[in-house]
Amino acid sequence: MKSTLRFRRTALAGAVLATALGGGAFLVACGAGGQDGAGGAPASGGAARLSVADSYIPLPPAGGMAAGYLTVRNEGGEGDELLKVSSPGASSVTLHRSTASTMEQVEKLDVPAHGALQLARGGTHLMIMGWQKAPALGDELELDLTFARTGTIAVKVPVKELTYRPGQQ
Repeated sequence: MKSTLRFRRTALAGAVLATALGGGAFLVACGAGGQDGAGGAPASGGAARLSVADSYIPLPPAGGMAAGYLTVRNEGGEGDELLKVSSPGASSVTLHRSTASTMEQVEKLDVPAHGALQLARGGTHLMIMGWQKAPALGDELELDLTFARTGTIAVKVPVKELTYRPGQQ
């Protein structure tokens, strides 16, 4: 009975170790890219490791100026800064911050280590102007996000309904 119990514990410990090592290899392999546009510095050291998720652009009325929203996640131990955003499909993309009474353009936005920069309604966001073609539901606009340390990450951002809210549909 004791040898059976010892064998079960050894087998369980081996299975846990194999799962941990396999999961770690999977995370390292996935750290270089992602479906919604991911990239960043190598996983070594404490460098910033950025990925982009939950990106969308509400359909602008009459195809004019639009806002853009997304989340930049940083799994690394070093912070980074979003310095600029550009697009081959628009003449201008600027960074903005909203408060209760104003909206102001900002030069850069911080991406904290082990944290996230969230561009969301009522807060920080992108302003997209001068579309090359009028946007329609389901279109995707390429945005090139340039960071101080990580460099540029290109993402395809879908045009959604004006009332779209991530996680609520």
